[in-house]
Amino acid sequence: MLRHLALALVLSALLTWTAAAQDSSKSDNLDITSNLGDLHMGKDATAQKAGLPVYPGAHPQHDENNDPLNFGILTESFGLKLIVAKYESADSPDKILAFYRDRMKKYGKVLECHHTDDTSSNSNDDKDLSRPLKCEGDNSGPVRELKVGTEGNAHIVSIEQNDSSKGTTFAIVYLHRRGKTGEI
Repeated sequence: MLRHLALALVLSALLTWTAAAQDSSKSDNLDITSNLGDLHMGKDATAQKAGLPVYPGAHPQHDENNDPLNFGILTESFGLKLIVAKYESADSPDKILAFYRDRMKKYGKVLECHHTDDTSSNSNDDKDLSRPLKCEGDNSGPVRELKVGTEGNAHIVSIEQNDSSKGTTFAIVYLHRRGKTGEI
């Protein structure tokens, strides 16, 4: 029953946020606090909120499908925090990889993976959120990804050379999930 109530909270929040987004005079963030749980949805995602610095000289990527995402929901039975921020830089992917590889070491062993697109296929299985991250697929392709952490607490930087062959786009992702116990 609690899961149904939490789902109702999320759905009502989405409807409220959608209505609020249509009024440009309102904030791009939605915060709801209730007895059932807390919800935050906003476009206030940054590299710093994901626990990493912004690459020097990088700027937010500007395109119509690039709203940064800062989403968090906390209830008695589960919690989820997701931050996604996209950036552009004139520097090569190798320079950006080296920068983030060094910065991500504070979270554990850093993996470098390769994909054909910028979507990762990590498991959504909640059975073991402490399972270490791993590279998926055949580990080939133009998108390079640095990963550190576990299925339940992950820092990811996905890097791809721009189509114009000048510069690099990259996304910084932080995902923290928990079941009935634990902090978000």
